[in-house]
Amino acid sequence: MKGTLGNMMQQVQKMQEQMQKAQQELANKEVVGSAGGDIVNITMNGQHQVKKITIDHDMIDGDHEMLEDLLVAAFNDALNKIADLQKMDLGGLTEGLNLPPGFKMPF
Repeated sequence: MKGTLGNMMQQVQKMQEQMQKAQQELANKEVVGSAGGDIVNITMNGQHQVKKITIDHDMIDGDHEMLEDLLVAAFNDALNKIADLQKMDLGGLTEGLNLPPGFKMPF
């Protein structure tokens, strides 16, 4: 029994180390969310920090409501891309743990 528990603890510790490494790598990745055919682009890193926003100059003096909608769409696009990166980079770490359906790790 002790050996099994010890092995399980080692596996958990190894998974935690792998998770930390994957989270650090994810933090260095960037995604670009776009809307309106690249009229608005928002660059974010894996920690959900906005790094850059670009707006087509023709939109600056144009329809402000449309610009607001495009900003929201580009931001949401970037968030969805980060979520996809998280699934790809961190999702494999929980394989083999036999987690219950619908159980989500803290990411």
